[in-house]
Formats: sequence, C-alpha cells, structure tokens
Amino acid sequence: MRYNGPAMDATAPAEPHAIELRVYYEDTDCAGLVYYANYLRFCERGRTELLRGLGFAQSVLMQEYGVGFVVHRLQAHYRHPARLDDLLRLETRVLALTRTTVVFAQRLLRGDLAIFDAEVTVACVDLQRGRPVALPAAVRARLSLS
Repeated sequence: MRYNGPAMDATAPAEPHAIELRVYYEDTDCAGLVYYANYLRFCERGRTELLRGLGFAQSVLMQEYGVGFVVHRLQAHYRHPARLDDLLRLETRVLALTRTTVVFAQRLLRGDLAIFDAEVTVACVDLQRGRPVALPAAVRARLSLS
C-alpha cells in the first residue's frame, strides 16, 4: 500500500488496533468466498471499533458533536480470498490527519497471510449541513495518540 496524501502524523502508533472477524454464510457468494463489497463492511467495523476504543462511539459523535464520517477516498487491494468460516484479524491504524480528514490503513489477515489491504480517507461532516467540518478537538487529540 502506497500513501501519497498528507504527511503521516509523527505520533502515529506503532501497533494497530485489531479486531477478529469470523466469515459467516451471509458474507459469502455461492462459491463460499467473501463477496468483494463485504471487505469494505469489515473495514467499517474496524474503524468504528478503533473510535469506540478511544471513547467515541459513532452515536456519541452524532449526538454530542453533531458530526459523522463519510468515506471520501478508498484504495483496495484484494490479495487472496477469504472463505466461509475463516477467522480473520483486521488491523486498523491512523496514517494521517488533516483538519477535516483521517486516513486509515487497514489490513485483513488470515493467520499471518495478508489477504486484503485498504487505505481509506474519511471526512468529518456536520450532520445538519452535510458539509465538511474540522474534527472535534477531543477526537483529533485521541486519534493523534492512538
């Protein structure tokens, strides 16, 4: 994965946030392989759990700060298929922060084998106006330290 956006925050963590995912029947096509769009759903869960781990559930961001995140840019690299009943590990890390965006690097692994990589840029938006806004200071501070 090659990142060509804003410079990486110098405080970016050495260790990524990680969650485990099991591949269920609903995630697969008729051949028992994970349907391509479901990798993006897995990534959404990883970003959500990273934020939750920092103390910012999506519902809190919406209710208390009036903001949400929308995917602005996405690069995906499908390396190997995931299959029904696989136990996967999704690693998520912050690559960069700007005033209004967060760039995440995400990697899905089966054991030690990297099967999917994504680089996802999300923009912080004011939910009332539907316009980009600065990340809340508390969220930005926690992401910088994560």
